[in-house]
Order: sequence, then C-alpha cells, then structure tokens
Amino acid sequence: MIKNQKALWALAFIGTNLILFIIFFLGPALLGLYYSFTDYSGISASFIGLNNYIQLFQDGSFYGALFRTIVYAGIGVPLIYCVSLGVSLLLTSYKTRGKGLAKIAFFFPWLISPIIAGVIWRWLFGESFGFVNFILENLGLSTVSWFSNGIMAFAVLFFASVWIGTAFNMLLFMSALVNIPGTYYDAAKIDGANTIQKFWHITLPALRPTSFMVILLSVFNLMKEFPLVQSLTNGGPGSDTTLLVQYIYETGFNKLDIGYASAASMILFVLLLVFSLLQLRSEKRWQN
Repeated sequence: MIKNQKALWALAFIGTNLILFIIFFLGPALLGLYYSFTDYSGISASFIGLNNYIQLFQDGSFYGALFRTIVYAGIGVPLIYCVSLGVSLLLTSYKTRGKGLAKIAFFFPWLISPIIAGVIWRWLFGESFGFVNFILENLGLSTVSWFSNGIMAFAVLFFASVWIGTAFNMLLFMSALVNIPGTYYDAAKIDGANTIQKFWHITLPALRPTSFMVILLSVFNLMKEFPLVQSLTNGGPGSDTTLLVQYIYETGFNKLDIGYASAASMILFVLLLVFSLLQLRSEKRWQN
C-alpha cells in the first residue's frame, strides 16, 4: 500500500511537470514552428512554405542582429566566466576578510529583475544626468556620450551583463571550490607547487563540470538577452545594440509580422541546439 502511494505521488509530480512543460514550452514551440511557415500577422495565417526562411537569409538586418548577438555572447561569456571564477576564489580564500558582506554585495544583482538592473545602469551612465558623467565632470574630465555612441553603448551593456551574470555563477563556482579535497593542495604544497601551478593543475580540472554548466547557461542567457537590452539601450543608438531577440520582438510585435519573427526564432533555437550538442559532445569526450 505504501509503495503504491509513493508511486502515485511520483506519477502526480511527474505528470504535473509534464503538463506544464507541454503547455508552456512544447506547445508554444510547435506553434512557433507552424507560424514560421505562414504569413501570420495576428489575425489570419496562410501557409507560404519556406518563404519566410528564404527572405530571412536575404535580410541584412537579420544578419546584423545575428552578428551582434554572436559578438555579445562571444565576449560576454569569457568575461562572465573569468569574473565569476575570480570572485569565487576570493570569497573562498581563508585570507579574505569581510566575506559575508562581499557575498551579499555580489549576489544582490540576482535578486533584482534585469529590467531594474537596466534602469540602474542607465541612471549610472546617463549622458545628461548619469552618476558616472557627474563624477567625470567634477574631476575636470570630459563627459562621455555613453548611449549616443554604438561602441560605448555596447561597452555599458557588457558591464551590466557581467554584473548580473556574476551573481549566480559565483554560487556555482563557490559550491564546487569548497568541495575540492584539501589533501590535493597539501600534496601539491609538499611537492613544491606554487599558487599558479595549484590553480592550473588542481583547481581548474576539478571545476570542469561546473565550468561546462556556467558556459552553457551563460551562452543561453546572453543569446536570449532581452529585458536588460530593452531597458538599458532599447537597441540603440540606431540598431547598434539590437540583438536577435530584440529583432524578433520588433518584427513580431511592432511590425505584426509574426510568421517572419517565428522563422527568426527557429533559427535562434537551432543555433542554441547545435551549441548545446557540441558542448555535450566535448564534455563526454573529456570524461572518456
């Protein structure tokens, strides 16, 4: 009787998750795939085959958004990885003081929404009212047109992304670091290994599974970034910070070309799927 009750509870939990997955993930994904083969504008849909995809691969705006997204992820992921790992090493070191306050400060960005984070960074780097320009002006330096220059706007976006991304990844690294057996470091010390050698030959190999997870999640988060960009730069100046998800949003909701936007979404899905499979393959190859 007890075993049957446990089996029923297990089926109930699994069934609930399966239903939620179908409603909120699988269902919309299949609907988006269907829309990508239509000219759906929110009212009616007519099947047009591969026309959306053909038009998409001839669209310079799409390639621009895709290129900016790849650059954003290609630079942002290593930055987030290095900063998260560096902060984690400091917060797990016995030499560091004030760890409690530091953990709260570094974890704070994870407690607020990306929209609020974007508003905070826009206030910090505002051209006419920003705190950073206020400091520069009081130091007798020239103020910077942070959001009128595409390169500077992208730089602010990188800073904000690293600030937000460090919080959660820091926790992953810290939990992995404290689980590395101290006997490894003791043996390395006896053998005369210095700090860099310990880090390279002990810490990094032990962190490989965590590194795999951090890189995978960071790529997903940056490739799908929307609220931070929307609240911080709104894709500007011009389209200099318009990423692929902003392009999809503008196409689908502002231009009401939902079929075309769905095709772009499918391209993003395929890119993330291919990256995930390559990442999993490399991880399995390393384990074997």
